Amino acid sequence: MPDWLAFLRRPASLSSRVTGLVGIAMMVVFLIFSWISVRSLERHFAEMDEEELGVISSSVIRALGEVRDGSDEQALRRAVRGHHGVYYFVADAAGKTLYAPKDGPDMASFAQRVPPVPLRGKHSMTIWEEDGKSYRGGVVVAGGDADLGEVYTIAVAMDIGGHLDFIKSFQRIQWWTICVVMCIAILVAWFAVRWGHIPIRRANEKIRAITSSKLYLRLDPKSVPIELEETIASFNDMLGRIEDGFEQLANFSADIAHELRTPVTNLMTQTEVVLGQARSADEYREILYSNLEEFGRLNRTINDMLFLAQTENDPGNLNLESVNLKDAIQGLFEYFEALVEERGVKLEVRGQSVPVRGDREMLRRALSNLISNAIRYTPNGRTITVRFMQNDRDVVISVENPGEKIPTEELSRIFNRFYRVDHAAHRKGEGAGLGLAIVKSIVEAHGGSVSVLSDERMTKFIILLPLADG
Repeated sequence: MPDWLAFLRRPASLSSRVTGLVGIAMMVVFLIFSWISVRSLERHFAEMDEEELGVISSSVIRALGEVRDGSDEQALRRAVRGHHGVYYFVADAAGKTLYAPKDGPDMASFAQRVPPVPLRGKHSMTIWEEDGKSYRGGVVVAGGDADLGEVYTIAVAMDIGGHLDFIKSFQRIQWWTICVVMCIAILVAWFAVRWGHIPIRRANEKIRAITSSKLYLRLDPKSVPIELEETIASFNDMLGRIEDGFEQLANFSADIAHELRTPVTNLMTQTEVVLGQARSADEYREILYSNLEEFGRLNRTINDMLFLAQTENDPGNLNLESVNLKDAIQGLFEYFEALVEERGVKLEVRGQSVPVRGDREMLRRALSNLISNAIRYTPNGRTITVRFMQNDRDVVISVENPGEKIPTEELSRIFNRFYRVDHAAHRKGEGAGLGLAIVKSIVEAHGGSVSVLSDERMTKFIILLPLADG
């Protein structure tokens, strides 16, 4: 795609949008104002002209009544003395012209083509153009009463060119004023938007200063306008999550290095000892068995790490089916039967389970890790209880074992990778600290949650899994 086309398809900047909207709004307002003001000015001139033409008509009618003879042209000319740019025409009932202007518009033709209007009250005058000039006028029929016996047709008009020139000049000045004011307003709006974006630019500068080594930095929500306060707060929350992720990644890297270093060091030490002197076949066989145990431990750790990575990176890769968890628990009880007898503990299950929709093998592995963990920490002669319950939305599975209380400060980290409450167990080779992390990953991949409660009497792991649809 060409750069110019990509630029055109890019959303307009906030400055351009706000400035454009301000300009459009002001344009609409000024257009409405201009239309109203011009219409008002035209109406004002029309009322003035109508009033003056009414006065002229009355003066002509009065002159006709005084002279009692419409043929007195001088008397009719004196009737409108003092009025400039005014034209009038008088004809009797027979259509004989008694007075007509020597210049100006053709008033006789105007009197014939325009219908008469009442002399009293408001009425619309006629506007027309003739010989490049504009006129406003009207036709009045007077007479046939006691004051003026004969009927006369009187046409009056005035040149309105001055009025129209004034209106055009007013419109021209108004348009120039509108353009200047709009340019100033748009410029002020643009500067106002740019000024309003200063907190955003400052926040951007602070954000650019945040690196992987400065994830502890936070933006102050009070330093930005209230409209951006929620955005900055959300950004700080996201930054906190990223910081936690980086911290977990750093700890994970250190933990995995430590976990792999121990068996590798053991293997190297044993190999160096073997190579130090000649040994019998039985001694070599014993050392190889010892190395095989270390290799097995490495293999389990690597497999658990790969399993966690696959589950967390692709939680949708599940072989979903209807799973009866109670049947799975019974199968695990049989699997751990020898270990339970060796440890001197008992297993029991309580409650009834309903089917859930999930990956049978993954759920079995999660429950296996919890039961194995419970067997490890349950005192001799005590009982481990797996309890099933349910609510409106979830199946609740709890694995309860008596034993020492887990310190409160440890509970929030117990599901972290490579984290162990009892470090002596690690020294005895009983696990790498990934079992509970795997439980958490499997349960969350199924849309559930896992938590732990611990007191002086017992420790309880609680799993919530959504009920199967239908």
